[in-house]
Amino acid sequence: MKTAEIKQRWLDYFEANGHAVVPSASVISSDPSILFNIAGMVQFIPYLTGREPAPFPRATSVQKCVRTGDIEEVGKTTRHGTFFQMNGNFSFGDYFKREAIRLAWGLLTNPVADGGLGFDPDLLWATVHEDDLETIDLWLTETSIPRERIQTRWHEDNFWHTGQPGPGGYCSEIYYDRGPDYGVEGGPVADEDRYIEIWNLVFMEFELSAVRSKVDFDIAGELPAKNIDTGMGLERVAFLLQGVENMYEIDEVFPVIEAASRLSGHAYGANHDEDVQMRVVADHVRSALIIIGDGVRPGNEGRGYILRRLLRRAVRAMRLLGVTTEVLPELLPVSMEAMKSSYPELETDFDRISRIAYAEEKAFLRTLESGTQLFENAAASLPKGERTLSGDIAFALHDTHGFPIDLTLEMAAEHGVSVDEEGFRSLMAEQRRRAKADAKAKKGGDHTDLSAYSALLEEGAPTFVGYDQLDADSRVRGIVVDGEAREVIGTGETADLILDLTPFYAESGGQRADIGLIKGDGFSARVLDVQNPIKGLPVHRVEVLAGEIRVGSDVLATVDHDHRFQGSQAHTATHLVHAALREILGSHAVQAGSLNQPGYMRFDYSFPEAPSPQMRAEIEDVANLAVRSNYEVGTEYLPFDVARKSGAMALFGEKYPNVVRVVDIGGPFSRELCGGTHVAASSEVGPISVLSEASVGSGVRRIEAAVGMDAFRSLAAERTIVSSLSEMLKVPGPDVRDRVSDLMTRLKDAEKEIARLRSAQLLAEAGRFLDSAQRVGSTLFVVAELGEVSDAGDIRTIVTDLRSRVSDQSAVVLGVGVSNGKPVVVIATTPGAREAGIQAGKLVGLACRELGGGGGGKPDLAQGGGSDVDSVPAAIGAVKAALQ
Repeated sequence: MKTAEIKQRWLDYFEANGHAVVPSASVISSDPSILFNIAGMVQFIPYLTGREPAPFPRATSVQKCVRTGDIEEVGKTTRHGTFFQMNGNFSFGDYFKREAIRLAWGLLTNPVADGGLGFDPDLLWATVHEDDLETIDLWLTETSIPRERIQTRWHEDNFWHTGQPGPGGYCSEIYYDRGPDYGVEGGPVADEDRYIEIWNLVFMEFELSAVRSKVDFDIAGELPAKNIDTGMGLERVAFLLQGVENMYEIDEVFPVIEAASRLSGHAYGANHDEDVQMRVVADHVRSALIIIGDGVRPGNEGRGYILRRLLRRAVRAMRLLGVTTEVLPELLPVSMEAMKSSYPELETDFDRISRIAYAEEKAFLRTLESGTQLFENAAASLPKGERTLSGDIAFALHDTHGFPIDLTLEMAAEHGVSVDEEGFRSLMAEQRRRAKADAKAKKGGDHTDLSAYSALLEEGAPTFVGYDQLDADSRVRGIVVDGEAREVIGTGETADLILDLTPFYAESGGQRADIGLIKGDGFSARVLDVQNPIKGLPVHRVEVLAGEIRVGSDVLATVDHDHRFQGSQAHTATHLVHAALREILGSHAVQAGSLNQPGYMRFDYSFPEAPSPQMRAEIEDVANLAVRSNYEVGTEYLPFDVARKSGAMALFGEKYPNVVRVVDIGGPFSRELCGGTHVAASSEVGPISVLSEASVGSGVRRIEAAVGMDAFRSLAAERTIVSSLSEMLKVPGPDVRDRVSDLMTRLKDAEKEIARLRSAQLLAEAGRFLDSAQRVGSTLFVVAELGEVSDAGDIRTIVTDLRSRVSDQSAVVLGVGVSNGKPVVVIATTPGAREAGIQAGKLVGLACRELGGGGGGKPDLAQGGGSDVDSVPAAIGAVKAALQ
């Protein structure tokens, strides 16, 4: 049973039993003190603890989780993984122990044909807290499990709490018996390798007054509302139902191991150390795929650092397997294909995800090349008996080559040496102190030191008049250059100007800043940007075109009218698109961010799935109908509470002042809190042409559109393309799509036919290699040099065909070709050769060593590759020498 099917059966089963299906929260924790969500109940904590009323009495979800505490153990054991999925069902004061047990037993043991998971009830065990006699009775009355398969344990295993005063309760765990091949009899208390935990039922019923440890706490009494929180590890159940040995071999993970095996030429299962590296690769590539998908980018701290570490560990593991070229372009698409059934957004957003991952690998490969040599030279030069690398070396690797300390520690462990971590951290602290001192000395480059701006704000906040006028008489209150206050600037200089009042809109709320001119007696300056380095202080970044500008100069500040109008068109368009999204998709499609600039709008919104093409078209239609309706765009200032009660929408998580600005478009059509600039009527927006709609993270999607004249130009460009295709294909415009689809089908058919003919041609020519076969000792040595091939499959086809022609002899067939610029070797042996002790796997290893790579396989057929095409003759010679 595929993992995605198990997930869907879970959700369908609990939905049929009255549970609200809740999409997984982002893997990124909403708690700033926690990097990633590590449990299935995270998004329900406010309801379970009673901080917020639950919007539904019972719910179910499959939550994405990431745990990185045991990252070094990943691959070394088959229990540790970074990314995993936790199936959960929850009751918020609704049902309790009896129904939780009944529901769990039903899903596990119901036949597959009836929507269940089909576990044999005779192989299921349960553990309960030794004081929880009620749960023992419920297991006996609600299920067919006998008393001898119910075991009792103490607080450490069967009592749940948060580690803080608050809710807690007994828990009951369900285990599956894998059989005597996996350990001793005696149930979970005897062996948790044989008896695998698959489900944990937490009965939240007590109020804890004090928690001193996992097993030491005080129970103050019972909770007024008793809750259920259960969790079933999806990957763990998947490997049991798929009949494989561990979670690394399930359908959502193992394809990456297969790809890593193919790239490296090492057979999975043949060598423990190589298996560890392949499991590291599979786990980390999948985890990185999910984490980038939810919006994280590689960085040097927090979540970004974890992501960077995962990607770099995966790349380095492949290098330890002998692959020195880029691997993520081969591995990441494989992981995406394996995961897209569970998370379709990974496929639609794969272009962004892959760009981020591939760029990180390129940067790391440059780092590895120089840093690895430094590390190995330092390790090799350690005096005899000395097994510790100095902190200086670790710091140089970090500072010059970008090696995180974790990577240095891993490499050191592999070489049997340690690292002076204390010395490293001391040097890092010194570097940070120097950096702070440098920043202080520079005083304000890129607004690092804001004291000059703070002093100007203390004189009072400048007045913004840009809602009502685009030209205003003002006075230069201050000039700042590189954080330093100045009295005068001249032609060609760039500086920050602070005015008494300004019509220029400073970038805010997703709307780009105004541009324009500031002129005075004998001088002029172009306004390049307007920002608020300190809240309430609009700062104009200007380039002086002529003359000198002094503090106190009178000026005329003029906003570029066309730039402002087009920016206002785009901002108003975002309100229209937001309203259209809510009308078509529902009220839960709410804003998550935006960008507005002349001719273009980008709007991020919360929604769990991709709208259908029909929905996309309807969203565009509704927004353009609002344009055509010529709604009045009005503004008013109201107390925040009054504005919210009037129906005005506010962004979740934003902090608003006591009095807010409300932008109203067409009465009930759109009403939002907004400080941006807008057109006077919706018809002034002009056409809105949706350019794209895609996922940008878990539960967050992005719609982009051209606005006004840019929308017209976009549509005209598409019309030109269709017209050109229509002329080229000699069909009317409406028929272009069908014609292109037909051509693509024919092209694919032709490619298949070419591949078939190529295979037939190769087989037809295979006989010529037998003519040049040599007898080495008592063994016939057949060499097939094939030159350029499409992939290793062509070589295997030839090699196995040639082996069948000489199967009555002791023979070794070696096929070698070049695929994507890299040599690939396949070796096959006949039964007679194997009886003589000749093994294909060992011969491939010899050949690949000459090619600068690696390989392996079975005694009868093995495959490998390398990087040095010029060494193909040496590889053939190495095999021949071994036969001799």
